[in-house]
Amino acid sequence: MSAQKEIPLPLLPEGVSLIDTHCHLDMKAYAGDLEQVLARAAGAGVRQVLSIGIDLESSRRAVALAGRHEGVFAAVGIHPHHVEGVGERDYEELRDLAAAPRVVGYGEIGIDLVKQYAPAPLQLEHFRRQIRLARDLVLPLIIHDRGAHKEVMAVLREEGPFPAGGVMHCFSGDAALAREVVALGFHISVPGVVTFNKAETLQEAVRATPLDRLLVETDGPFLAPVPYRGKRNEPACVLYTAQKVAELKKTDLAVVARATTANARRLFRLEG
Repeated sequence: MSAQKEIPLPLLPEGVSLIDTHCHLDMKAYAGDLEQVLARAAGAGVRQVLSIGIDLESSRRAVALAGRHEGVFAAVGIHPHHVEGVGERDYEELRDLAAAPRVVGYGEIGIDLVKQYAPAPLQLEHFRRQIRLARDLVLPLIIHDRGAHKEVMAVLREEGPFPAGGVMHCFSGDAALAREVVALGFHISVPGVVTFNKAETLQEAVRATPLDRLLVETDGPFLAPVPYRGKRNEPACVLYTAQKVAELKKTDLAVVARATTANARRLFRLEG
């Protein structure tokens, strides 16, 4: 089912494109029509997508997808939900996977104190260890922070600086936190949540963040923006997120598309 056939997508000018900097293309939600999903995205001007690992198996799949699809790149890492049982062999394989030519980031990694599928001390231990591995690999960090702003920022301050940079994925903080993240040299990645009526805190954070520090993402198949809220999210939907960012920044979609695409290419060292 293609929700995008029901309501027209925002239109980008010819020659302007967007990058979905965070999607989980390996998930079952895309198993039946991944080729069509990627074709819809490319047809709408979303020509590059980062497929993000959350455990060893999904990291393998992300690397494989990037190897098969020209517009797809990969990131590898262990999400805080999945750190229990992770050992030396896993880290050895992560290092090997990261050496693949289309791996451009390390993550998603971080701390999640909302669901706590793994004990908080264990999350913290593996967060620090993966930060150090990413630094060794000279890869930008992709950070998951849910209900853990204080804890995540404390670790980042202690473990920095980060020459390869990083991004706070699916940003959920306020304008003050956004300023702290930017001061560390990181980017703020804006999810479809920014289009929700009650997302005033995130919207204010977007207003407060310089355009040269913003990225846009779907986090697909999750968190579809309005007008597809509650349905499967996919890379083409990042157009609605960019459109909302443009509204908040009092500019037009093309300006936001050019800026966020340039930011993503610079951070992840993507070819044009």
